[in-house]
Amino acid sequence: MHRLALLVFLTVAVATNAWAEGAIQAQLAEGERGTAVEIVDGDTLILDNGIEVRLVGLQAPKLPLGRSGFIAWPLGVESATALTQLTRGRELQLAYGGARRDRYGRALAHLFDAKGRWVQGEMLRAGMARVYSFPDNRALVPEMLALEREARTARRGIWGVEFYRLRTPEELLREIDSFQLVEGRVLKAAKVKRTVYLNFGENWRDDFTLGLRGRVLKAFRRAGIDLLELSGRRVRARGWIKPINGPLIDLTHPEQLELLED
Repeated sequence: MHRLALLVFLTVAVATNAWAEGAIQAQLAEGERGTAVEIVDGDTLILDNGIEVRLVGLQAPKLPLGRSGFIAWPLGVESATALTQLTRGRELQLAYGGARRDRYGRALAHLFDAKGRWVQGEMLRAGMARVYSFPDNRALVPEMLALEREARTARRGIWGVEFYRLRTPEELLREIDSFQLVEGRVLKAAKVKRTVYLNFGENWRDDFTLGLRGRVLKAFRRAGIDLLELSGRRVRARGWIKPINGPLIDLTHPEQLELLED
């Protein structure tokens, strides 16, 4: 997306959706305030009070940031530009819906400007980030998934780039050690001791699998998802691809799994 077009889109989207932001912010606990003085990348910024904020719930295209040999992801610069347009020089309100700090000491916060506009929402609407959630920070993930779907359907930003497209289960052997969104039909759901496996192929030793262990199963039950009834269902899952008897995603919370209609 051209930078001028991106700026116009963000301006229109903010004006159009501002009415809903108050309800979004009300679901969170109010935190610190500060003015954005430095944009690190599309999901990280630094405030004038020294707080480094990791925009919780998002994964923006990654930049090298001094890492030797790291190749920038497509639209990394554009994503950082979008966050700059939304936040730099503006006073921001931090709000929390789960764990407040990561292991690097960064604030895991939702951000709102002086008019109550939700920064995460605007980045997702513009297609400048995708949803990336954790079991200890699940607030507003359904709302973020809806905005992501809207942008993906319209092929905005990253959703018009091959690098970020939805994968099929058959492709994932080539995507080990990467974060992916995958759509497919569960061939068989099985429970082995305290682990449920959702298999997408005939050979569980080689084909793509979703794994759910221990207390995670209770979280899915509380969310009304009967994992053993998912055989034959189309689903969309997201997570890091691991090489365990073929490509596997460990599901740690229900928002990683979307049930799709045929």
